[in-house]
Amino acid sequence: MSALSKTPKIVLTGDRPTGPLHLGHYVGSLKNRLRLQDTHRQYVLVADVQALTDNADAPNRIARNVVEVALDYLAVGIDPAKTTICVQSCLPALAELTMLYLNYVSVARLERNPTVKEEIRQRGFERDVPAGFACYPAAQAADITAFRATLVPVGEDQLPMIEQTNEIVRRINRLAATDVLVEAMALVPPIGRLPGTDGRAKMSKSLGNAISFSATADEIRAAVRRMYTDPNHLRACDPGMVEGNVVFTYLDAFDDDSDGLAELKAAYCRGGVGDAAVKRRLADILEAFIAPIRARRRHLANDRSYVYEVLRAGTEAADMVTAATLGTVKAGLGLFSLQPIAGCRVA
Repeated sequence: MSALSKTPKIVLTGDRPTGPLHLGHYVGSLKNRLRLQDTHRQYVLVADVQALTDNADAPNRIARNVVEVALDYLAVGIDPAKTTICVQSCLPALAELTMLYLNYVSVARLERNPTVKEEIRQRGFERDVPAGFACYPAAQAADITAFRATLVPVGEDQLPMIEQTNEIVRRINRLAATDVLVEAMALVPPIGRLPGTDGRAKMSKSLGNAISFSATADEIRAAVRRMYTDPNHLRACDPGMVEGNVVFTYLDAFDDDSDGLAELKAAYCRGGVGDAAVKRRLADILEAFIAPIRARRRHLANDRSYVYEVLRAGTEAADMVTAATLGTVKAGLGLFSLQPIAGCRVA
């Protein structure tokens, strides 16, 4: 058996609790998590500390959303018996590892990270960048390495984060003269990002272009009716374009009838199918997909003590794992360790 095959298959993934999850999260990450929880040891981190890096003025909202995000996880089928769901701010080893790693990466290297540069541009920070946001790559490296993750599902835009994590891993291992940490591989989903219902690249509740897991049938149909199609497809008999057509992008993601969808695309392209018919098909498919999730979510929302227990148990299990990694790193670097002395209490 090779050394690689002996390496535990550990997945770390998660979300910042800045709002309820939606169909974009399902396509980009949740669908993968449902599959991976049957083949890997999977940790899902509710990254509330990282959410504060650009939402520091709304800590109460972030705190409330921790439970809302956990409800979404459970409703879509994340199984706490297979996947450990944990809360970032309740894992002190992550903060300590972040501080350690910041000593092994330069400010210039953090600023060169393409993901950070792009997100600074998108948020309009210019030079008024919160220090926590600038240090995001080190914090993410702490998350990934603390769980000893070997696989991290990310969008293509997050690949520089994995690269920088592995740079930190290699530097720590060189200093320790042994492999105290493991490098991680990125897993990019085939459909990396689902566009908003208005055709924008980003789906977001704040932009009003997302469909959440609690959306009603009427809300789903209203969102689909507003979707852009081919602007030149004015009548059913007109030839239409499938590429760049938001409705067909969603059908590609959620329609399991591949043969039927192929026929629909062909008919639309040659002319003979109206936008209304295509949108009805999509609305029916999305309602069939969301309805059971919506029902489970509503049921779970009435038993929040169970959700809190899932978070508590998962965070306790994660605390043991991350604390052990922290201990290994500190020992490998030769940092001072204060062992309790018999008969004395160490505060």
